[in-house]
Amino acid sequence: MCPPQHVPAAVPDRVWRDEEVREALTAWDFGRVSRLVRRRGSLRQEDLAHLTGLSQAYLSMLESGTRTLTHIDKIVQFLSGLGAPAELVPLPLPRQSAQSADRGRHTSSDYQLAPGQRTPAWESPLDIAKRLNATTSTNVDPATVSVLEQGVVDLVDRYEAEGPHRLAPEAVDLRNFVQGRLDGHQPPRQRAALFRVAAQASALLGYMAVNAGRESVAEAYCKEAEGLAKEITDLELLMWIHGTRSLNAYYAGRYDHAVQWAEAGLAIAPENPQAIRLQSNGRARALGKLGDRSGAIHAIAVAEELSARHSAPAGLTSCISFEPYGSARTLANAATVHVALADAPRVLAYAEQIDELVEQSDSAWSQALVRLDVATALLTGPEADVEQAMALGRQVLEAGGGPPIRSVIQRAGDLFAGATVWQNVPAVREYEEALRAWQSAPQAKELARSGRMARPTV
Repeated sequence: MCPPQHVPAAVPDRVWRDEEVREALTAWDFGRVSRLVRRRGSLRQEDLAHLTGLSQAYLSMLESGTRTLTHIDKIVQFLSGLGAPAELVPLPLPRQSAQSADRGRHTSSDYQLAPGQRTPAWESPLDIAKRLNATTSTNVDPATVSVLEQGVVDLVDRYEAEGPHRLAPEAVDLRNFVQGRLDGHQPPRQRAALFRVAAQASALLGYMAVNAGRESVAEAYCKEAEGLAKEITDLELLMWIHGTRSLNAYYAGRYDHAVQWAEAGLAIAPENPQAIRLQSNGRARALGKLGDRSGAIHAIAVAEELSARHSAPAGLTSCISFEPYGSARTLANAATVHVALADAPRVLAYAEQIDELVEQSDSAWSQALVRLDVATALLTGPEADVEQAMALGRQVLEAGGGPPIRSVIQRAGDLFAGATVWQNVPAVREYEEALRAWQSAPQAKELARSGRMARPTV
């Protein structure tokens, strides 16, 4: 007669109500789970070996910390063998049965059916093919992604001619269309491309909002763009976004914040070509407004050195381009820095270097901003040329300055503010009248009210 076979006891229900056991399960500390289950359930290590299908030697090493459970199949085998309640385990465990005390001893590599047990439900090749198709299928084809990418390029190319008020609705439509695709399913490579288009669209909207005087909207778009860019680790786009946040703070008059945003962007990759914009348009201009002459001049020098090292294009790149700053834009920013430092000779010298490029460009904004910088510089020093300054200012107003944006309107107002000490000079009064008429257009009036901009008296 055969001796009775040992049948291990099941883990008592009270064990799973024990706080320490629950904590060990939450921490996935399976060695501690094993020890606590044995002690609280008055079980032997041999019992746990029978229940889980793991060897007694393995359980001993698991409890001592010399082995760990990392393979998901082993973890499921261990927990299901112990009968851990499903609500305590964030894994799909097999359904427990009181009649399956020896279920845990079988592994995926050595599976034997118990009497009366059903064969495994193998999937058919068609089932596997369907799952593969679902995993790799997409709601947007590569050609559509390419069209969306070209849409971003188109917005950049048209921006300086049409401005934020006309193009923002198109940028919003592009962003929302991309979001609709992201709500679907794509393989990783196409999804990353969609994330990049979405991040760029949000970044462009942030820049447009800065130019439109919508500070809080600009910051919200920049935060969204930053979150998307981080998901795909696009460091250059992250630097560009920090530059736009710096620009937003600059036109709001928060110059210390403008410096901080620029420096945060530089911390990402200080030698990257995107650092040219952060140094010249971000740090240098804000430091100039703060009166930090040495810091501002050093930032311009670093920007020029980076431009030379990375062979930055000599022409006037679009202000909203994702490409690195061209050298002409860097020099234009240098002129603006020296306006703040009241260094008229340096302003005129920088403006002269880029005069031909600016005049040949299609950028009405760049032409207006450089002329306004020169006009403001002419008002400084002991030999101020008020007549010439006002004449340059009127040229900008008569030309229109391109689609209305915050920077041009603010700088035109700054020129008037600098000329108020000569209010009795006819040229100043003529500029004041022209400025009042220019700022009376609906979009210009809204922008003139949105920020720290000098306005003529009514």
